[in-house]
Amino acid sequence: MRADRLVSLVLLLRQRGRMTADELASELEVSARTVLRDIEALSTAGVPVYADRGRHGGFSLLPGFRTELTGLNHDEALALLTAGSGRGKKVFGLSTALASAMRKVVDALPEGHRASLDEAARRFLVEPETDLLSRRPVTEDMASGVMSEVRHAVLTGHKLRFHYAAPAKTPHWHTVEPIGLVTVRDRTYLLATKAGEDRTYRLSRMLTAEGLPELAERPPQVDLDRIWAERSARFLSENHIPVIVRVKPSRREELLNAARAVRAEEPEADGWVRLDVTFEDLRHAVWAIWQIDTAAEVLAPESLRAALRDRATILAARYDGISREG
Repeated sequence: MRADRLVSLVLLLRQRGRMTADELASELEVSARTVLRDIEALSTAGVPVYADRGRHGGFSLLPGFRTELTGLNHDEALALLTAGSGRGKKVFGLSTALASAMRKVVDALPEGHRASLDEAARRFLVEPETDLLSRRPVTEDMASGVMSEVRHAVLTGHKLRFHYAAPAKTPHWHTVEPIGLVTVRDRTYLLATKAGEDRTYRLSRMLTAEGLPELAERPPQVDLDRIWAERSARFLSENHIPVIVRVKPSRREELLNAARAVRAEEPEADGWVRLDVTFEDLRHAVWAIWQIDTAAEVLAPESLRAALRDRATILAARYDGISREG
């Protein structure tokens, strides 16, 4: 909404000082022409914003245009600023709204309080783009507009229609009663019902989505923790292979990224980690464990141990023969 954008524009100028139209446009995700119209509207409304001409010019506010929010203590404000940093700000497609909210919180703090918090927040880094092994996290792209449509249907309680591409299947349309959104390890899922049956859909597999005018049939109250736990337990019990495996800590995350689900985890005395994980089927499990090379050891089931042993035996014989010929 334009009113929210005007407030964000004022807060940007208060917190950063002079900014050009292009800089403001980039922050607000609008065009420079829109920024100029907003500046004119603010001036007309009596907001003390003025333009500096020249190569180093831009727009500025006269000092003193602010309110103070004194109800937050240091740790409360620091928690808000830290939560708004890093990859977490992209959850549920609310990054722009969160950035706007953070600007309002920071601007409303007393001057001395704000300066110390800004320095403190720089000392915390939440979910960086790479880990210590320089591996980038697995992120899923969503088709344009999908998140906003799904989020709106969830919040307003309307039915949702979307085109869904499940793995190895032809995409087709679904009409569902949305219940809630859950994000787990950077994957976002829609919990819904379809024809009275529980359904879970990954948003990255939605090709397009649209909210419908009909109201969804769903209970007025929802316990997403309970629903997610129940659906996770059901998922683990249906058509999947449970695996107990030991893995070196340096390869743990790689194995977890390949697994469909994690049932349990505990450290072992020799420094390795024991994992109880689930794979799609035997073929998926063999592929995933094989990628870890000698840094993993399957303890169960015996069918997976046998499949890995057979593959290793074939490869050993093949390359042993090449060695003798050389």
